[in-house]
Amino acid sequence: MLYLIAEHLGFPGLLNLIRYITFRAGAAAMTALVIGLVIGPKFIGWLRVRQGKGQPIRADGPQTHLSKVGTPTMGGLMILIALVVSLLLWMDLTNRYTWGVMIVTLGFGLVGFMDDFDKVRKRSHKGVSGKVRLLFEFAIAGVAAWLILDGNGTELYVPFYNGAVIDLGPFYIFFAAFVIVAFGNAVNLTDGLDGLATMPVIIACLAFFVIAYLVGNAKFASYLGIPHVLGAGDLTIVTACIIGAGLAFLWFNAPPAAVFMGDTGSLALGGALGAISVATHHEIVLAIVGGLFVLEAVSVVIQVYYYKRTGKRVFRMAPIHHHFEQLGWSEPTVVIRFWIISFVLALAGLATLKLR
Repeated sequence: MLYLIAEHLGFPGLLNLIRYITFRAGAAAMTALVIGLVIGPKFIGWLRVRQGKGQPIRADGPQTHLSKVGTPTMGGLMILIALVVSLLLWMDLTNRYTWGVMIVTLGFGLVGFMDDFDKVRKRSHKGVSGKVRLLFEFAIAGVAAWLILDGNGTELYVPFYNGAVIDLGPFYIFFAAFVIVAFGNAVNLTDGLDGLATMPVIIACLAFFVIAYLVGNAKFASYLGIPHVLGAGDLTIVTACIIGAGLAFLWFNAPPAAVFMGDTGSLALGGALGAISVATHHEIVLAIVGGLFVLEAVSVVIQVYYYKRTGKRVFRMAPIHHHFEQLGWSEPTVVIRFWIISFVLALAGLATLKLR
């Protein structure tokens, strides 16, 4: 909104700063951070009153988690409020990539909210049916992918290779929708310990802040041999908003957590990362940068498949962060070590930009 106002006025005086993406990104991150920190205490208090006993804790999970009974969930609403308000304030309202990511973020957030609400209302771990959730997620992702890919090309790019590998044509929309849905659910599976999903999402957004900026700049993209997407630079504003809102949420989610983000936040953030990767044509790089989320999701797939085939478990408990808890690692140890892994993977993902 501020960008269009400044543009209409001709970017006079200090308003000329709004012309620059880097300034707006920094301002957006600070705005989201401040909003999140300001609304946090009262919002958490409101959730605690409304939810009573808070999020149900699995009796068959790690016994240390039983102490978390009564912690309110749906804290992802805090993230979404801070993110959306800041984004609307600093984004270019004519940028379709930003709108595409926002559609996914809010749409997936709504699906997650429905699931969280159902769990709290029924006092059960089972919320909305998995098939129903996936149906809504694919519908939302399909609409966003169509908007993002309109005129954006349908070529698939892979790390370590200069230029497109193959043109997927109309099939690209299905591929893009799959990436968005898969990553949304991967982040959702990772959100099982205090702060475990939040910081890796922030780290991944820092990596895609760089990627979006480079992809949106014709000179940098040409030099690095990566696809140039006109207008994709504005996605740095989205990543900055997620970083700011995520840091504010982490303030309250740090062990011992005062609030859980729930599916409301994890689905929304994961979907947003997937949509950003689609818009920048860096879907495969996302699998590297967000490798921790991929590992968590794969551990669940392996566990379920192997158990159905043999009646035995590969891991003591899935997702894999619970496996390490069962091995005797404390929750903070698991979380911090997984943060380190996320940081290393983000660096590896960024390294692919030059190794082509």
